[in-house]
Amino acid sequence: MSNKAVITCSLTGVLTDPKQHPVPVTIKEMADSARDAYNAGASCMHVHFRKQEEGQGHMPSWEPEVACAISDAIREACPDVILNFSTGVPGRKQEGPMACLRAGKPEIAAMNSGSLNYLKTRSNGTWAWPPMLFDNPVEKIQEMLDCMAESGTRPEFECFDVGIVRSVNMFQDVGMVEKAHYNFVMGVASGMPCDPDLLELLVKYMKPGSQWQTTLIGRQEIWDTHRKTAELGGNLRTGVEDTFYLPDGSKTTGNGQLIEALANIAREAGREVASPQEARELFL
Repeated sequence: MSNKAVITCSLTGVLTDPKQHPVPVTIKEMADSARDAYNAGASCMHVHFRKQEEGQGHMPSWEPEVACAISDAIREACPDVILNFSTGVPGRKQEGPMACLRAGKPEIAAMNSGSLNYLKTRSNGTWAWPPMLFDNPVEKIQEMLDCMAESGTRPEFECFDVGIVRSVNMFQDVGMVEKAHYNFVMGVASGMPCDPDLLELLVKYMKPGSQWQTTLIGRQEIWDTHRKTAELGGNLRTGVEDTFYLPDGSKTTGNGQLIEALANIAREAGREVASPQEARELFL
């Protein structure tokens, strides 16, 4: 267990309406929000890209020019910051994410590591959206890993259930990756619950000595699991992609407040917040 905890900020989400929630969209907004998170203790930025046209900011963009403009602005605003690109798309057409990786050459990128029925229900017993399959077969994963190797990008294996954790172990066994870095995604309605007791089992089933972190989706109930992550030696992530709620239940005004709260939890658990240089030594 490292005494240093790397904190990642998930800067903006997917499809979240910027007219309703404090999610950054434009190049300047992304850089300014990253700077707030960086100053609060985040040394890594997980980045989704949004369309930059007026009125289109709730929609994703896979244009390499947009990815490079945003990543360059974040790097300028945050010296020595680590960038982590999103790559997840349903279906086999990954040309957009791969073009962004080749152009932006991030140090890390999310690697969705197994398929999931992506579901959510409303309180009235109806689907929140039409049921969909987030499909990530092994051949799709291999294609993305090959692209990451080409761009010099380290994959971060996103695990939405326990079976995916065990699958990532097998990816390492068969040589698809030399050493896996795990990201336990907890709180998606049809995936693993955000439960500190479950977290201890997940750590048990990953490869010994691996780097790992948690991505926790929800409201203020997620903060107990953040604390357990810090206590167990994991790295930490939050941001307006994952939650809009602070530990006291109040709504955040942006990423800086969330990262400040997470850094405080790390210190209360006896961990120091890693600087960008220390994060590079641990992460890369």
